Amino acid sequence: MKKLFKIVVFGKPGCDKCKTLNQRLDKILVEKEWADFEKEYCDVETVDGLVAFASAECINPQRIPALLVTKRQEETKRYVPVSVRNLQQTPDAVCGKSKLYQYVGLQTDYTPAGKGIISPKMITAVLQEACA
Repeated sequence: MKKLFKIVVFGKPGCDKCKTLNQRLDKILVEKEWADFEKEYCDVETVDGLVAFASAECINPQRIPALLVTKRQEETKRYVPVSVRNLQQTPDAVCGKSKLYQYVGLQTDYTPAGKGIISPKMITAVLQEACA
C-alpha cells in the first residue's frame, strides 16, 4: 500500500553526509509515529536521479544531500511537494538555514554555522511540519 508521504532524498555515492542522512532517516522512519512516511533515494549521478532533482526545482545543487517531503494526492495518485505554510525567510530555530524556502524539506548548509549537518532533530521537525 502506498504511504501518504514520500521523503525524496537526493544524494550521491561516496558522500559520507549522504550516507549519514539516509541512516538517520531510516532509523526515524521505523518509529510508529512516522508510519505514513516512506523514503525514496535519488542518486543525482544517474539519469533518473538527476531528472528527479531537476524536477524538484527547489534545491541548490551545491547543498546535497537534501530531502524533499511530498504528499500523495488522491485524485491524481501522484506525489507532490508539501508547501511551506509560513514563507518567512528568517532561519528556523531547529533547522537554521537548511530549510527549503517554498517546500517542506532540508538541504545541507555548508557554512561554518551550519557545519554541513542534517540532524535527527531537524529531520523530525520537517516531518512534523508536513503533518501539520
